[in-house]
Amino acid sequence: MDDKKIIIIGGGLVGSLLGLILAKRGIKISVYESRPDMRKSNISAGKSINLALSHRGLAALEKVGLKDSILQHAVKMKSRIIHSVHGDKIILPYGTREGEYINSISRKKLNEILMDELELIQPNCIRFNTRLVETDNKSKSFTFDIGNGENLIEKNCRIFGTDGAFSATREYLLSQSSALKFNYSQSFQNYGYKELNLEPDEFGQFQLENNGLHIWPRGHFMMIALPNPDASFTCTLFAPYKGKDGFEQLISKSNVENYFTEHFPDITPKFNDLADQFFENPIGNLVTVKCHPWHIHDETLLLGDAAHAIIPFYGQGMNCGFEDVFVLDKLMDEKSSWTDIFECFTEARKINSDAIADLAEDNFIEMRDKVGDEIFQKKRKLEVDLEIKHQNYYSKYALVTFRPDISYHEAMVRGRRQDEILMNLCALKNEVDLDTTYKLMCEEGLIN
Repeated sequence: MDDKKIIIIGGGLVGSLLGLILAKRGIKISVYESRPDMRKSNISAGKSINLALSHRGLAALEKVGLKDSILQHAVKMKSRIIHSVHGDKIILPYGTREGEYINSISRKKLNEILMDELELIQPNCIRFNTRLVETDNKSKSFTFDIGNGENLIEKNCRIFGTDGAFSATREYLLSQSSALKFNYSQSFQNYGYKELNLEPDEFGQFQLENNGLHIWPRGHFMMIALPNPDASFTCTLFAPYKGKDGFEQLISKSNVENYFTEHFPDITPKFNDLADQFFENPIGNLVTVKCHPWHIHDETLLLGDAAHAIIPFYGQGMNCGFEDVFVLDKLMDEKSSWTDIFECFTEARKINSDAIADLAEDNFIEMRDKVGDEIFQKKRKLEVDLEIKHQNYYSKYALVTFRPDISYHEAMVRGRRQDEILMNLCALKNEVDLDTTYKLMCEEGLIN
């Protein structure tokens, strides 16, 4: 559309996929990534090891022809497997229709595949150890630290900021807040997370069922476990920083061992080096970022976590970022100028990213506090029964996870009202009639 140099700041999942989309269109790009090349080191690709890849993310990967090859590196998770403190288990299916499951995949592996595919089209287009350190609003220049005390200054360029929740590109927009009327909020949870690895057993087999996402809900804290292709599990403890059962109480090996034995007795003996891992691995932060607008004219655009960081409790952070790229690609077919593309992109995605951010916070409470609750379990069984009997009924979770044709915002509005109706019915002692419930949903326009 013009001769401006295209620069993608951030070579993570969204940046690599965006680069691949643009490269397939014949657009020459440069990707500047602050970290070393993960394909040549043992560094992780980001804030968490495992991701839950679902239909929205898969739609974007299918667009670049990588869906099937990437799924070869994933493990299917068909249900939540809920562990009580007494060792009892309850299995809650994610869906009732063919193909309704989520996929556990390594962040690092997925990122490496995307980078490899991108550099097949444009060799050496990713520049590593290149960090944005300064911007100049007047000259519209971007200064990058390239190591050894050297800087690279870029001018007359179009910037795509995909550099994560603590985006330097977003700081550039924030520096022009008055002119842009740029709104920005950052909200940290009073919770952190710690990742632990559960190795395969002595025969190289999974130590837990490998077809589900395991959850140990404990009211104000919880642990989850996602399977890996090598028969290990990535376990994540989510707990408050302070107070009872918080991280500040876990200051010695004996504290950690007693804590896990008390709260997670069925899995604790399966770890070989629990306490050592606990103190070796950092505590991660949980942050939600909302901002607007995401663009400056036709010059700069934010995507992914740089535009809308969300906490990971709907498994949609990556999927939402990939959907950003999918929508942008579609707009490039429909619009003739970058100005129109950027404006329409922000308008289309802002309302939906806000919706999934709010839903993720709702789901954190649900996973932590409610999945072990009798009324919630009754409600989930009712949802399953409704989906089996009426195939055009989709629960809130299914609308978000398995219906990329429905926006996050619509899924939120419909799903919340469905939940309200079902929870009210389940609180009653009498039996719930499926056909009557379905008819009520139809009358309210909640089913299509």
